[in-house]
Amino acid sequence: MQLNQLTAISPVDGRYRSKTEPLAPYFSEFGLIHYRVFVEVEYFIALCEIPLPQLADFPTKHWPSLRDICKNFSEADATVIKNTERVTNHDVKAVEYFLKERFDALGLQAWKEFIHFGLTSQDINNTAIPLSLKLANETLYLPSIKRLTSQLQSLADQWDDIPMLAHTHGQPASPTTLGKELMVFTDRLRNQIQQLEQVPYSAKFGGATGNFNAHQVAYPHIDWVSFANDFVTRKLHLKRSQYTTQIEHYDNLAAMFDATKRINTILMDLCRDMWTYISMEYFKQRVNKNEVGSSAMPHKVNPIDFENAEGNLGIANALFEHLSAKLPLSRLQRDLTDSTVLRNIGVPYAHTLISLSSLEKGLSKLLLNEDALNADLENNWAVVAEAIQTILRREAYPNPYEKLKELTRGATHINREVIAHFINGLDVSENIKTELRRITPQNYTGVKFEN
Repeated sequence: MQLNQLTAISPVDGRYRSKTEPLAPYFSEFGLIHYRVFVEVEYFIALCEIPLPQLADFPTKHWPSLRDICKNFSEADATVIKNTERVTNHDVKAVEYFLKERFDALGLQAWKEFIHFGLTSQDINNTAIPLSLKLANETLYLPSIKRLTSQLQSLADQWDDIPMLAHTHGQPASPTTLGKELMVFTDRLRNQIQQLEQVPYSAKFGGATGNFNAHQVAYPHIDWVSFANDFVTRKLHLKRSQYTTQIEHYDNLAAMFDATKRINTILMDLCRDMWTYISMEYFKQRVNKNEVGSSAMPHKVNPIDFENAEGNLGIANALFEHLSAKLPLSRLQRDLTDSTVLRNIGVPYAHTLISLSSLEKGLSKLLLNEDALNADLENNWAVVAEAIQTILRREAYPNPYEKLKELTRGATHINREVIAHFINGLDVSENIKTELRRITPQNYTGVKFEN
């Protein structure tokens, strides 16, 4: 079979390809090779800027040509590198040989041995990967999650004054407003997004075991730590880890995955709440007349967008969990387990983007059913018992909680008339009775929050 959307094993590259394709330039094999080439080229130019004695006469007019190698990097170029890798059995060395061939083509043979000078593969991988992740987050993930948060905020504003029966432990509880309940999610999301954005994109750049051994032995007069700090910060816009083994220790990468996992967990909570509200008929869904809800039951309009989102969020979080737990662990100065794991970081982001798309679609289809919300409130007058007993406490009325408990707990049905009868029988002033009569399930919703 030829690989395509029908034959792909993973739905990320098959069924959901249209939603995940924007991640390909960052997390595909092509993307990884591309960013390796970028780091190698910028590193060579940075060596020229010192300059190393042997690079002092390198013509700066060729710097744009070197950068064009990366700027114009194509799938054909990546194929050349992959073909070389089949011979070398080493992916980063194949990139080095590719660049040396390009130097030859540009007539720059005299300087090509300073490509990848003094480096180990992980100096390239542990800069290329965080750089691609940084750009993917800034370009795709963060705009998507912020757009979803804004969509929730808009719905919260729209439904700010809609009273709704709350449910704690699955039982009717003190009323709330629909807008405030959505604000719970927007507030949680914004807090976690802020924490995510504070995690540095860390990079390792320090030679075979992190000590610049090869650099120092060749050019002991150069401050290689300062050079590397400047290169990683100024050229790559990453944060260089100062003490490393052969690899980045991935602690900040793990923190990033954990932060993203927390955001996904909040979204799973949202999915389940919206699914439940739909099942309670608080919401109906806009119907596409061409869609089928069930192959057997023509009447059904299933909450499939929230179900799809929840499922994909679960897969994403399982992978994020493994990434954050495994990557900071490495035997001695390095083993190879991080390499194969790092190649999968695009997968949980793909499932996350799928879920964000489904959530946006699901939220956009919601139709508020105020009749259902109001009917639920009207059928649960027992929830005003909290309000009545609290005011009676204020007035020093004897045993108010116990009296309301006796009235409401386990009762078959408490309606407006039962509550009115109870208030009429209280030994309190008429002013207090009037105050109590004003309380309804519809208006007993607490303070007015500023959205």
